[in-house]
Amino acid sequence: MDFGCAEQVPLGEVLPAGTITVAARLTHWICENAKSTRAYLKRVGELQPLALPMQQQEIVELPREVHKKGDHGPGGFDARPLLKAALAGNDMGLVSEAGMPAIADPGSSVVRAAHELGIEVAPLVGPVSLLLALAASGLNGQNFAFVGYLPQEPTARTQRIRELEALALRTGQAQLFIETPYRNRALWQALVQGLKPTTRLAVASGLTLPSAVCRSAAVTAWKQQGAPVSNDRPAVFALGA
Repeated sequence: MDFGCAEQVPLGEVLPAGTITVAARLTHWICENAKSTRAYLKRVGELQPLALPMQQQEIVELPREVHKKGDHGPGGFDARPLLKAALAGNDMGLVSEAGMPAIADPGSSVVRAAHELGIEVAPLVGPVSLLLALAASGLNGQNFAFVGYLPQEPTARTQRIRELEALALRTGQAQLFIETPYRNRALWQALVQGLKPTTRLAVASGLTLPSAVCRSAAVTAWKQQGAPVSNDRPAVFALGA
């Protein structure tokens, strides 16, 4: 949604009423960051009364290493201890900093643990930056992949860009990726310089905000324009045929 952006959009304009209603009645949470989760709940409470005051909400953070290394892979992260409240009969919410939990964000370990423990999992609808960006890009929405972050080192990054481009041009599969905001412009320059002139390159940022950016064009056209992406807020990049 608008996490990481200087401006905010009214919560009721981007989240369905049903999602807000569920968030208002929950009192137990698993999250990336407790401070931003409290800020989110405060906004929810402005629309519907919270079941408990903020001070009584039970908010547990995922470990820091899960943020950095992810929670889906060999060995993974055992999130079952975080679900004690659910086993005791309480509904729990999983919330991430932006986008949707377990989709380009931590949380899959919690979902996996819930299934293992026989706890019902119910995904709620809200803005998902990757899908919004893809839908607005004009790239192939029938065949696409999200590949996370590209390498930071310039040579390795250029090599990865060319690998993704070759895959996209060979298969038609759109390639989506993200970057830490303060490296957005460096990544953009590497894309414009490393891709073929006819490859389509798209970028989207702040799609739920009045100042949303959503641009898509062939690389040859981008070379005649300034960078449409800034270093001060998250963005989604995509390339393809």
